[in-house]
Amino acid sequence: MADSSSSLPSLYEKISYKRYFLRAVDLTMLGLLFSLLLYRILHMSRNDNVWAVAFLCESFFTFLWLLITCVKWTPAEYKPYPDRLDERVHDFPSVDMFVTTADPVREPTILVVNTVLSLLAVNYPANKLACYVSDDGCSPLTYFSLKEASKFAKIWVPFCKKYNVRVRAPFRYFLNSLDATEDSEFSRDWEMMKREYEKLSRKVEDATRDWDADDDFEAFSNTKPNDHSTIVKVVWENKGGVGDENEVPHFVYVSREKRPNYLHHYKAGAMNFLVRVSGLMTNAPYMLNVDCDMFVNEADVVRQAMCIFLQNSKNLINHCAFVQYPQDFYDSNCEELVVLQSHLSRGFAGIQGAIYSGSGCFHTRRVMYGLSVDDLEDDGSLSSVTARKFLDEESLARKLGSSKEIRKSVANTLQRKSQPKNILTNFLDEARVVGHCQYESETSWGKTIGWLYDSTSEDVNTSIDIHSRGWTSSYIYPDQPAFLGCSPPGGPEAMVQQRRWGTGMLEVLFNKHSPLIGIFSQKLRFRQRLAYILIFTWGLRSIPELFYCLLPAYSLLHNSALFPKIFNLKRISHGKSDNVHTIPRLSHTIQENE
Repeated sequence: MADSSSSLPSLYEKISYKRYFLRAVDLTMLGLLFSLLLYRILHMSRNDNVWAVAFLCESFFTFLWLLITCVKWTPAEYKPYPDRLDERVHDFPSVDMFVTTADPVREPTILVVNTVLSLLAVNYPANKLACYVSDDGCSPLTYFSLKEASKFAKIWVPFCKKYNVRVRAPFRYFLNSLDATEDSEFSRDWEMMKREYEKLSRKVEDATRDWDADDDFEAFSNTKPNDHSTIVKVVWENKGGVGDENEVPHFVYVSREKRPNYLHHYKAGAMNFLVRVSGLMTNAPYMLNVDCDMFVNEADVVRQAMCIFLQNSKNLINHCAFVQYPQDFYDSNCEELVVLQSHLSRGFAGIQGAIYSGSGCFHTRRVMYGLSVDDLEDDGSLSSVTARKFLDEESLARKLGSSKEIRKSVANTLQRKSQPKNILTNFLDEARVVGHCQYESETSWGKTIGWLYDSTSEDVNTSIDIHSRGWTSSYIYPDQPAFLGCSPPGGPEAMVQQRRWGTGMLEVLFNKHSPLIGIFSQKLRFRQRLAYILIFTWGLRSIPELFYCLLPAYSLLHNSALFPKIFNLKRISHGKSDNVHTIPRLSHTIQENE
C-alpha cells in the first residue's frame, strides 16, 4: 500500500512543454497549406483535371497537418522517481509479466530466452513477480530453451542484483569486454557468467530432439502449430519467497489449444489466455506485456511504472489505466519511429494519455476486466450499482465462462482483495480448461473484457476502448531506453506487417469503438478523438501520396499545369509571386512557365 500523505514528495512529475516557436511553425505551415488550397479553388476553372487531383491530395495533406497540429499542441511526459518508492510504499504490489511468441524460426528462441532473463532480473522483489510465456507455435524447442534458461537464471539474477548490472539481457551485456584488469571478485564472477551463458547459447542453438526421451515433453508429441491441446508448464516456482536478491520469480510456460477451422484471434487471443492463466495462479493487480524480442534495458522499469500507479492524490483516485514506454531498437536507426514517439506520443500524453502500442506497456488488471471510471466510488471501490452488475454470479458466468476459479479471481480483482499465495501447480488442470479453443464461446472475452478481437490491430482497438471508458494513460520517455528490441524486418515480410497494421486501424475506424461515433456516449476527449482519427487514417495516407508523386510526371507528359506559375505576375493580386510551398514529407517538382 502507498502512503498518500500530502507532506511526502510526489512519486512522479508530469512535465508539460510550452513550445511556442514550434506552435508558430505549425500554424505557419497550416496557413500556407490553406493558402495553396485557396489558390487552387480560385484557379480551378482555368486548369484541367491534374489541378483537381492535386487539390484533392493537398486537401488530405492539410487535413492530416491540422490533426498533427492539434495533437502536438500540448506535449507532455511523466518523470517517475523510483527512489521515493521505499519511503512511500510499505508493500509492493505484484506484477505479472507476459511474453508472447509464435514461431521459433521467425522469432529466434535465443531472443526469447534473453527477453525472459531480462524480465526475471528486474529490480523488484522476486516474490512479487511472475513471468508467463505464451507459445502459440507449441514448439518443444521453445520449451526446452526456457527450461535451460530457468537454470541459468538462478545464477544470472543474483549476479545482476549483486553488481547492479544495467543491461540484464546477457547477449547484449557480454558484447563489451571486461574493463577490470585486477583479479577481483567481480572479474571472476563475470568470466564465470560469460562461460555459463555461452553454454546456454550452444544448448539452444544446437538443440535437437534429444528431449523425446524426457517425460516432461510428452505433451508435445504429435503436435502441430495449428493443431494441439492446451499445454501449461510451471518451469520454476518461487515457493516461500520473501523477496531476497537470490530468488528467481515464478516462471510459467503456456500454449493454448488450437484446432483447424477455429478462429484464434492471433495475439489478442493469446493475451486473453495469459490473463486467465495468470488470474488463476498469481492474479497480480498489474500486468506487463512485451514482445518476445523486446528485452528490458532499464532494471528499474517496474518501479518506474509503479510510481505512476501508486500515486494517489488526496480524496482523488488514480485514473491511470496503463503506462506506455516507447519502443526503441538496438540494431537500427528507425528515424521515422523516433520522430513519431518524440513528437506525437508526447502530444497524446498531453491530452488523455498515450496510445497503447502493443509492447512495453503496464496494464491495470481490473480495467482490463471492463470497469469504467463511473463504476468506482471516490475511494476507488466499486459503487453499489456496479457491484450488483459485475459481481452477480449469473452475470460473471455469462461474461467470463464456466470456470468457477476464474470468476472468483475476477471478483477478487474487482474488489481489490489481496491474492493469497497459491501453489501454482494446483491450478494446472483449471488452466488447461480455460485454454480450450471453445472456452470463450458466448462470453465477453474479446468483446468487453481483455484484449478486443474485432480488429487485427488489437493494441489500438483495446486502447481506444479503455480511453472511451474515461480512463487516462501515462507516457514515460526515460533518458535510457526502458526496452530495446530487434528492428522490424524489411522486404515482403515488412509489407505484410504494414498492410496488417493499416487494415486493422481502418477496421477500428469503422467499428463500434470508432472515434467518429459515440460523441455523447463515450468519455473520449475531443482532441484525443482527433488523435485516434490521425492514427486510424495512417493507412489511407498512401493513396494521395502515390497520386501526388505521379502527378509531376503526368503533367510533364501532357503539358498540364500542376503548380502555381511563378512568373505570371499579372494573375497574382498585388503583384506578389506565389512560391511553391513545401508540404511535409513530400518532394515537389516545380514546373516553371517558360
